[in-house]
Amino acid sequence: MSASDAWITEDTRVGRVIAISAGEIIVLLESVAGPCFPPEAIEMGGLVKLQTRASTVFGMVRALRAPLPSFTPSEEDLNIAEVELLGEVLHVEAGGYGEFRRGVSTFPRMQAPVYLTTAEEVAQVYAPKNASAKIGSIYQASSVPAYVRINDLMAKHFGIVGTTGSGKSCAVATIFRAVIDHNPSAHIIVLDPHNEYSQAFVGRAVVLSPDSGLRLPAWILNFEELTELVLGPEQADAEKRKVLSDAVLAAKKPVFQRLGLEKEGSVDTPVPYSMADALSHLDRAMGALNRPESIYAFQTVKSRILALQNDARYGFIFATSLAIRDEMAEILAHLFRIPVDGRPVTILDLSAVPSEVLNVIVSLICRLAFDFASWSEVTIPVAIVCEEAHRYAPRDNEAGFEPAKRALSRIAKEGRKYGVSLCVVSQRPSDLAPNLLSECNTVFALRMTNNEDQDILRDTVSEASHGLMNFLPALRNGEAVVVGEGVSMPMRISFAELPSENRPRSSTASFTEGWSQDINSRTAVKDTVERWRRGRRNLV
Repeated sequence: MSASDAWITEDTRVGRVIAISAGEIIVLLESVAGPCFPPEAIEMGGLVKLQTRASTVFGMVRALRAPLPSFTPSEEDLNIAEVELLGEVLHVEAGGYGEFRRGVSTFPRMQAPVYLTTAEEVAQVYAPKNASAKIGSIYQASSVPAYVRINDLMAKHFGIVGTTGSGKSCAVATIFRAVIDHNPSAHIIVLDPHNEYSQAFVGRAVVLSPDSGLRLPAWILNFEELTELVLGPEQADAEKRKVLSDAVLAAKKPVFQRLGLEKEGSVDTPVPYSMADALSHLDRAMGALNRPESIYAFQTVKSRILALQNDARYGFIFATSLAIRDEMAEILAHLFRIPVDGRPVTILDLSAVPSEVLNVIVSLICRLAFDFASWSEVTIPVAIVCEEAHRYAPRDNEAGFEPAKRALSRIAKEGRKYGVSLCVVSQRPSDLAPNLLSECNTVFALRMTNNEDQDILRDTVSEASHGLMNFLPALRNGEAVVVGEGVSMPMRISFAELPSENRPRSSTASFTEGWSQDINSRTAVKDTVERWRRGRRNLV
């Protein structure tokens, strides 16, 4: 209990019950509650308690009002509190109390006195013994830690939503730092579109980018992903798809024969093949054509493959060395941190990935994680953090690469069976595919002012307390309403503050600082142009 709460005792009475419904009571607040009773004792979101014949019932203040106020403040005014019932602690026969549980079996009676809760009682409600990882503190009592249940949180997926600048990135870092403190052999992949998280997991993560360590050879793509990469949505008509499929299959056939996969192998089988063999097949096929008008499809496919091979930005996919070695086991082990070797987090820096193929890469990573888990005889749980998930799984079916949406949805629906967990992060729930968020059984909702986004959350999370959701527009940075199976009960929390050196690089650019002095040197501009042309952030 904090020093400011020292006046609260187990019998600090604040009012009496004047109305009861199935999930709510109305409390008439008493104007005089003792000389030490401060005016802020009853506040929005505060916890109160009542005694019944068989239990102690706890409730949260969801509204305060004065139905008939006087023109000037008066002790004669009627002050009303609307209290949402949360759960109860049953009285045991031997005396004393049991553990807190959700729901109310015995309701309070009319005129029953209502009391404030002590810090110990708040802890009994919000911090049960089976909790595992501390991520912050309870809003109602800063001395009471807020916990998440790691297994329930990860096994059933979770979402982190909130408007830009509300603290989503810090929330992601706080949660996963707490998780790996308890599980140092975790396997976590962060899809990082803006290179924010590298300093949040210093010493605990491997950072992969097209400039450094990221290898995703073209042969590891399935045919749908390869078609999007080579042809794009505008050129992928049936004729060109057939030409590309025949070329890839012709290049794979010698590999199938060598590996004994003549019957099992298909255009989607991930075996290493040389893109030069696919181009040779195209040349031979074009030479055998009888109709000149049919050559256009072959020329288009060939020119697109050559253009990608010559583009430095696609070196992590089309580099010649990637096509001649069977490194699939090594690539998967590197991606999923097997063995962990002290670094359980893989950060995929997608900021340098060409925007035209970003969704293809996201689709590939999610598909590899799911397929690896489903084919493995040893369960190796993997968690995927999808930042800005609305970019890869938009509500609008015409707005993005559908395989990326399907890969994420597949994990959301079936991943828990195989040990693949999904963390969905978005600032616009209304732009996110509805089935993705609905599969998240725990939601961390930070400040959100858009009414449509708030309505989406209320409709999606069946367990959501309407009283708590009403706080969304008023939350401070780093505060969240948490609902779902990953916590003991719905609650408002303040995330633990990260050290400055471990905060994600997600802060808004400071215009006043950037405009405080002139930049005389043109070196910065020249370096920017050089990185732009080379498609690499690191010029060394």
